[in-house]
Amino acid sequence: MPDSPLNSPLNSPNSSAFRRPTRASALTRRSLLTGAGALGIGALLTACGSDGKKAKADSAGSAESGPWSFKDDRGKTAKTDQLPQKIVAFISTAAALHDYGVECTGVFGPSEPIGGKPNPQAGDLDLTKLTGLGQAWGEFNIEKYAALQPDLLISNMFPPPDLWFVPAESAKKIEALAPSVGITGGRVSLRQPLKRYTELAQSLGADLTAKKITDAKARFDRAEKTLREAAAAKKADGGLKVLAMTGDAEQMYVGVPDSYCDLNYFKELGVDFVEGEKSDEFGFWEFLSWENADKYHADLIMIDNRSTALPAAELAKRPTWNRLPAVKADQTTPWSMEERYSYAGFAPVLEQLAAAITKSKRLV
Repeated sequence: MPDSPLNSPLNSPNSSAFRRPTRASALTRRSLLTGAGALGIGALLTACGSDGKKAKADSAGSAESGPWSFKDDRGKTAKTDQLPQKIVAFISTAAALHDYGVECTGVFGPSEPIGGKPNPQAGDLDLTKLTGLGQAWGEFNIEKYAALQPDLLISNMFPPPDLWFVPAESAKKIEALAPSVGITGGRVSLRQPLKRYTELAQSLGADLTAKKITDAKARFDRAEKTLREAAAAKKADGGLKVLAMTGDAEQMYVGVPDSYCDLNYFKELGVDFVEGEKSDEFGFWEFLSWENADKYHADLIMIDNRSTALPAAELAKRPTWNRLPAVKADQTTPWSMEERYSYAGFAPVLEQLAAAITKSKRLV
């Protein structure tokens, strides 16, 4: 991807960067928000069995003392002389690893509270124990990163090969300081990144037989079943159309479900989405002026919950938004676009969407 779309993706949707000639591309990248998968941990947990230590040394590399390696979704193999201890990661990546008991030293990306509540991208992290390298796009502090003497850098990709929130203009300097791992979160099912983060955590020493981890997977499985059943029930009752969106001061952006791993996965479970049309070569959004916000009928609207998205109070100031049937019927629900790729992170997301679908009615 060209450098220019990376200047403002997940930062303030009202920033001047969005009004540059490359604005459409920037918004496409901004809209990127994870997506991954659910299959794989069962097999990994089974593989651990009573011999968890042996399983940890499987495909990704050894969690014991000695050399460590992991082949990422770029096809690159990160290698270190011993198990990485000083890990620096994108905020939701660090949160996902934390769910597996793997702790990071530093983080980058949006982590400040939203409306007085913890940032959803930070998961259960204790941010007071982590070194922050920057909140907004382009704020990756190379000096602070180098001072941490990192062993490993990890981030998502939307799509490969760029590491999310690692500025393209500084990428070579940053990656020269430590090996890096990139996990794909775009144009795949959520099942894939969930599986890959489980493998990565396992390679970094996670005990997949730990009760916290097996409980999280069990809750995820139950939530998946609940969402599948909720979607099937609505289909049998005439159907329910769901639209995923974000917005800024100038436009409303309708998600292209197949480009987002979570929406892609929800479709697999039977959720019927409005199919936004690709507005540019990146293909993550359809760009609509607020005057055309009613282009699609939706019975339920999923609203981007990131700090960079237009908040509810601002959405309410737009007459065309208020006239949407789903908004008038109060049939909206948060869209966790950049939820962490872990079973602990996505189980509540599935539960929330299932509840919203069950509660919502088909609108005429």
